Amino acid sequence: MTLQTAIVEPAPAKLNLALHVRRRRADGYHDIETLFAFCRDGDQVTLVDGAADRFRITGPFAAALGGSAAGGASPASADDNLVVRALHAFRAVFAVDQPHDIKLEKNLPVASGIGGGSADAAATLRALARRHDVPTEDPRLVDIAAGLGADVPACLSGQTAFGTGKGDALVPLGRWQGTPVLLVNPGVGVSTAAVFRGWDGVDRGALDPNRPENGRNDLEPPARAMAPVIADVVALLEAQRGVTLARMSGSGATCFALFEEAADRDAAGRAVTATCADWWQLATTLA
Repeated sequence: MTLQTAIVEPAPAKLNLALHVRRRRADGYHDIETLFAFCRDGDQVTLVDGAADRFRITGPFAAALGGSAAGGASPASADDNLVVRALHAFRAVFAVDQPHDIKLEKNLPVASGIGGGSADAAATLRALARRHDVPTEDPRLVDIAAGLGADVPACLSGQTAFGTGKGDALVPLGRWQGTPVLLVNPGVGVSTAAVFRGWDGVDRGALDPNRPENGRNDLEPPARAMAPVIADVVALLEAQRGVTLARMSGSGATCFALFEEAADRDAAGRAVTATCADWWQLATTLA
C-alpha cells in the first residue's frame, strides 16, 4: 500500500562534549572515547512514497552538497550522499521494493564536526523504519548504521551516550538534557581525515564520561594548526558569562559552549555577532 502522508524525521546536530583519541588501529580507524550529546535543532529528512526514487536537498547549506535552497532535481553527487546510501542499504537488508521521495533540509554546515552527514543518514534510517514497521532497535538497522560510518549508530540512537571503540560502542547516559548551548562555526573547512592524521599519537589518558569538563578534544590541536581561527572562536566562547564548558566538537571546525542559563547563551550569541557577523551560529538546547 502506498503511503501518502509524509514522514518527517529530525537530524539533530551532534556534539562531542569530549573526545579522547587512545590509539591508531590496524584497520585505519582510531580507538576513541567520546561523550556524544545531541541538540534539539539540526537538519530534517522528509520521506514519502513515490513512483520512482527521488532525492532532493534544500536549505541554507544545500549548495555545498550540490542541491539548491528551493530543491528541484537530484544533485549529481546523489549516489555518494549518505542519505541515498542509507536508502539503498535499508532496501537491500529489508527487501523493500517501494520507491521513495526523500528531501533533505540542510540547515547545518557541511563537514563541520557536528555529525551532519551521519545524522542525516540516521534520520533516513529512522524514517524508513517507521514507514516499513521496523523497530529502531532492530539489530539489522544498527548494523546498517555501523556500516555507513562510525558516528551513525550514535546518531541513530540520538541519546547522550559514552562511545568507545570507533565511537560505535555506546552506553546511554541520561544527563544534560535541556542545557542551553551555542554552536559557532567560523566558516572554514577542515578535513576529518587530515585532522586525524595530524593527531600526535600520544595517549593522554581515559575520559570520565560523567565529567566532560575534565576531559579534552584531542583533535582540537591539529584542527587549530590547520585553521587557527578555531582558537579564536573557543577563546571568545570561554570569555562569556555563564559558560560551563567551551570546546571544539569532533574534528571541527564547529565549536560550542554550554551555559547555565539561556539568557547567557543568547547574550553570547550577540557577542559572537558583534565580533564576526559572518560566523554561523545556532542557539539551542541539548536533547
